Formats: sequence, C-alpha cells, structure tokens
Amino acid sequence: MRVVIADDSRVMRQIVIRTLRQAGYDWEITEAADGAIALEVVTDEQPDLVLSDWNMPNMTGIDLLRALRAGGDDVPFGFVTSEGSPEMREQAAEAGALFLIAKPFTAESFRAVIEPVLA
Repeated sequence: MRVVIADDSRVMRQIVIRTLRQAGYDWEITEAADGAIALEVVTDEQPDLVLSDWNMPNMTGIDLLRALRAGGDDVPFGFVTSEGSPEMREQAAEAGALFLIAKPFTAESFRAVIEPVLA
C-alpha cells in the first residue's frame, strides 16, 4: 500500500505515521506539507490512500479532495483533523471522503475506519 499523508505540521505527520504503524499498517508513506504539494504527489504517484488534514496553507484538505474528484481521481481519501463538527463531516462526505478521524486518535480508531476501506 502506498499512502500520502498531507499535513502542514511535520510533527503531526510523524504522529499519524506512528499511529498507522501501531495499528499494524507498515505502508510506503509519502509526506506532503500542504494540499497543493499533495495534489502533485497524488497525481504523479497514484497512491492507494490519502490521509489529509483539513486546515493547511496554500490548499486546504477539502480543496485538495475536490480538486482530485474534479480531475477524475477516485483515490480513497480520509481526513485526520483537529475538528470533527457535524458540518465538516457532512462537507467531507459530500466531497467524497470515506471518513474523518478527529484528533486525538488511537491505533484502534484508525483500524476502525481503514479496515472497511481495505475490504
């Protein structure tokens, strides 16, 4: 599995990677510091999954998801973000996200949303 993790915080990207490893996922991971970089990486590398923060400079996570879908890319996409309001969850689902994990998260919460994507 090849995964792109988009988050403007390097520390948060490392936490997400560590949590994925704790959940048993030893995947090939590419990091992106914002949505614009993630868009280039996803377009070039065609990963199996994108995990993105919502609030990032240059291009937000929701704008990244909308740009991918507008370009015909249906890569499985989920949000890992500090907010999880009902409005955000609705926006994410309408744009085509498969899940939204709100921080703080655990290896178990990752497995709970990722296992159905892998099935």
